[in-house]
Amino acid sequence: MMRKSSSLPSLLAQGCRAKRVSQLPCSITKASVRAIHETSICRTDGVFRGLTDDRLPTPWIEAWRKQQQDKNTMASEAKPQERDMSPRKMSDSYHRVVLPLGQDPWLSDTYINSSGHIRLGTIFMDLDALSGIIVYKHVGPGVTVVTAALDRITIAHPLTEICDLEYSGQVTYTSGRSSAEITCKVARARPEGEPSKPEDVLLTCTFTMVALDPVTKKPANMPALICETPEEEAIFKAGEAKSLAKKSIAKSSLLETEPNDPESALIHKMWLRQVEYHDPNNSLRQPQNVISMARTRLHTASIMQPQYRNRHQTMIFGGFHLKQTFELAFCCAASFAHARPTFISADPCTFRNPVPVGSVLYLTATVAYTDPPLIEEDGSEPQQADPENPMTRVHVRVDSKVRDVEHGNARPTGQFNYTFSVPKSVRVLPDTYQEYMMYVDARRRVRLGDMQNRQDKAGSGEEKLNVVENTNLTE
Repeated sequence: MMRKSSSLPSLLAQGCRAKRVSQLPCSITKASVRAIHETSICRTDGVFRGLTDDRLPTPWIEAWRKQQQDKNTMASEAKPQERDMSPRKMSDSYHRVVLPLGQDPWLSDTYINSSGHIRLGTIFMDLDALSGIIVYKHVGPGVTVVTAALDRITIAHPLTEICDLEYSGQVTYTSGRSSAEITCKVARARPEGEPSKPEDVLLTCTFTMVALDPVTKKPANMPALICETPEEEAIFKAGEAKSLAKKSIAKSSLLETEPNDPESALIHKMWLRQVEYHDPNNSLRQPQNVISMARTRLHTASIMQPQYRNRHQTMIFGGFHLKQTFELAFCCAASFAHARPTFISADPCTFRNPVPVGSVLYLTATVAYTDPPLIEEDGSEPQQADPENPMTRVHVRVDSKVRDVEHGNARPTGQFNYTFSVPKSVRVLPDTYQEYMMYVDARRRVRLGDMQNRQDKAGSGEEKLNVVENTNLTE
């Protein structure tokens, strides 16, 4: 009896709740039931819902169970099948999506920052998703494709108002083996069928994607690319030249060659200046706007959660990784200058190792170079062009590594370099040999970016060639 009487209040409460629900309007009751019994399909957090394709996603719990059973989490792609390796046209992979930023105010929660500007980190994330859709149009089923690298990104025409944006892109170059370049563009959206104008383009970037065998994880060949027009032929040749240039630049890395004579002289002069700052017999002291490189560092550590995984289920989405590095670089530049940075460019980067779900991602951002610098090779101190309205370019390097939760193994996942401008006169000063190498590397990157900008502005092919021949990146 006690058991029956004790359960009576709960039964009465249930009856009251049922009565209240039955008295609600039909539409509200149905909506409540729908919310309880149905779950919408979740995409990667932060990626625009329009950036999806016909590949079926797998719930994380199913991918996790397969992983625990030591099964291949990409089994749907690993089934033996005949691949269609016939050559593809550039237009076959073309994809266009409109981000209705001007029409849907709720998108501002994801795409607009606190100052009313576009969140570029989220745009970068979307572009990586777009490149994935495009490359799968080219390669078809039967392979796994991963992001291997990203070329230089610059802002062509900054947005002056919040409006709909058009994401578009296509495969523009294939090596004939396992890699392909996908060129993506972000522009102000125009009506369907009306091409964007040059002044509409916000930015253009190129992703390098690599095809892997789903089982062996070894490189797999991609279909060749057909060029149908002289314009497509020129685009293909530009991609080929860019591929060769990457190999040449890699050979001049500080990991391969030591600093040349002018760079060594610069390092020595900066070291002498630092000695003067600490010499009690010298009246020269380190100015307040000259900051030691070690003091500019910011660190983050975060666990990689399943909602940020890619379509291969157990690895983190490359676009999320890129977004994290960009936002940390922005914070680093702001902390260094005590001013709001404005993005100028992102240097080419390579994703060296995948980031598994459940791992810990460590990021370290450092201000590696400033322009104007503290001192030039001849010992002179560069001055601001307009002392009343100073402007400094701040180059931030973000080093990324991943560890498992047990912290037994650490692997580098990439080095990311971003350049911002700040309305301040600030300089960075390296101290250790490692910091001097970071300084020299960043200086080379900035000078290479300047050369590419001049080359882009040059009209004829001969003028572009002259720009390259008349620029020495290491002196």
